[in-house]
Amino acid sequence: MTSDTPRWKPAPLLPSTDARDKALIFVIAVLVFLASITALGTMAADRAARGWSGQLESSATVVVRPKGVESVDTAAARAAEALAGVKGVTEARAIEKEQAEALLEPWIGKDVLMDDLPVPRLVTVELDHDNPPPNDRLEAALKSAGVDATLDDHSLWISDIERGAGFARWAALAVFLLIASAAAGVIAFATRAGLAAHHDTIEVLHLYGAPHAFIARLFEVRFARIAAVAGLFGAGAAAIIGALARLAGGGAGLTPVLPVAWLDIAWLAAAPVLASAVAALAAWRTAEGLLKGMR
Repeated sequence: MTSDTPRWKPAPLLPSTDARDKALIFVIAVLVFLASITALGTMAADRAARGWSGQLESSATVVVRPKGVESVDTAAARAAEALAGVKGVTEARAIEKEQAEALLEPWIGKDVLMDDLPVPRLVTVELDHDNPPPNDRLEAALKSAGVDATLDDHSLWISDIERGAGFARWAALAVFLLIASAAAGVIAFATRAGLAAHHDTIEVLHLYGAPHAFIARLFEVRFARIAAVAGLFGAGAAAIIGALARLAGGGAGLTPVLPVAWLDIAWLAAAPVLASAVAALAAWRTAEGLLKGMR
């Protein structure tokens, strides 16, 4: 035998390619893409909610009402001065009448804002994020200054934001589990079809004493590889969309509501691994269950 004679290599027990692989890769890639987009949206929404909560926790609003013959502008100025002296307050500023009217205009209309309409004045208070003063200290400062005012620490808004963020997280988890279940179902169906298509090969392996675990491993490796390739396509498409959203919106992402970060996109690198793991588990369990029924 000369050195030019090609070395004989045993053929694989399962074919390396199948006519249905392209369709299977497409379906899994779409599922991975949807899961990746869901993950990007969830991480961006959670970041936005934490940012809003942090801003609200670091601020408070005071609604000032005039007493006696004192004008509301004077009362607001005295309230801002009293609050500015409280430890933990970084800034207290009275909002001017024009700004207060601009805040009310979307709700009651521009024509209704007449000069004799008693528009309350607001005082915005910026607090030290690391050491904010308690509400009773702020209220005591207003009371000592003789100002009739109501303090709003934004706790109601913070609670709503946290509740909405929690709902978004659970909804995203439910969507992810649903997509993972769909992917597992697709792999299980493909495994059943593969076992039926290669029934003769499996029978020969049985005759030679191959255990069920060995045969199931063949399908596990095959579909894990297919899912990994599909995961690369799906996660890659989602990463491109995430990168475009990040570049289009600058530092805040596409919009302040969904601030996509580069770290979010980097996390998508785990998608092919997760897709491969789900496919391997689904193929293994399906093959094991079917092979136990073949005697």
